[in-house]
Amino acid sequence: MTIRAFAATRPAGPLAAWSYEPGRLPDDHVEVAVEHCGVCHSDLSMLDNDWRRTAYPFVPGHEVVGRVVDTGAAVRRIRVGDRVGVGWYAGSCMHCIDCLRGDQHLCAASAGLITDGHGGFADRVRCHWVWATPLPEGLDAGSAGPLFCGGITVFGPIHAFGVKPTDRVGVVGIGGLGHLALRFLRAWGCEVTAFTSTEAKRVEALALGAHHATGTHDERALKALAGRFDFILVTANVALPWAGFLGALAPRGRLHVVGAVLEPIPVPAFALIGGQRSLSGSPLGSPATVTDMLAFCARHAIAPVVERFPLSRVNDALEHLRAGKARWRVVLDNDFG
Repeated sequence: MTIRAFAATRPAGPLAAWSYEPGRLPDDHVEVAVEHCGVCHSDLSMLDNDWRRTAYPFVPGHEVVGRVVDTGAAVRRIRVGDRVGVGWYAGSCMHCIDCLRGDQHLCAASAGLITDGHGGFADRVRCHWVWATPLPEGLDAGSAGPLFCGGITVFGPIHAFGVKPTDRVGVVGIGGLGHLALRFLRAWGCEVTAFTSTEAKRVEALALGAHHATGTHDERALKALAGRFDFILVTANVALPWAGFLGALAPRGRLHVVGAVLEPIPVPAFALIGGQRSLSGSPLGSPATVTDMLAFCARHAIAPVVERFPLSRVNDALEHLRAGKARWRVVLDNDFG
């Protein structure tokens, strides 16, 4: 068979129609007919070879929603006809200690959908069946794709670190990740403060569920919030007044980073020792956590805010995202004939 896709042949190059022969379907893999695929900043980073690991021709796309059309002989749980989502990971070894304890996303031998194969800007994708997560009833397939990267990136640490409904939490950066964090944490029951850089985003943050909103770089406001927060989630990828955010943590508070900040974060030891505070980071989440997140979204009617483009306009969608115009995620609808 032939898989049709859109691929780039050089760093930062335009995507054009391309096709490839995927070979025999492995016994433990499923094949998914792509209906929708989100567009993520990580797709741009890979397209531009920012991480020096991109192989060309390169097919982006790791926020896939579609129907299973084929399964290998060893596949369990997933059946032909199921609507599933596939995110960053396409496989993990299933036998290392991390996989055995349920942390498949921490597997040293994990395979990425777009780092080790071809992504979802295509009519089909393949992955190990464990990484194909069924969509529950009540979730809109057309907007669900970004949950499989942006959504699990922010839901994962809320789940992993035992954030409580009684906690006071902060979300730094209101964008593709941050807007979902606000929705999750508001539904979780927390008192939520948004830290954002513009007045327009402040208003939007309040509409998305924040109880309070303040300036990300307002050091006077940060001083006034000293000792307030049990958990601060950093979704931004820029330099921040780190001392102010560490000072805003309550005793045993945690500052957690999921945004790809590209400079060292200065952390004085006594800022952590005093008050027993923590600084941490995380990648996405395990298949079980993805399942929990989807159930939570269905229960609380949480969905990403998306703008949609047909797959045939993939280059327009990428430029829209690159220009910072996306509100808040971009989804491609498969319009292959």
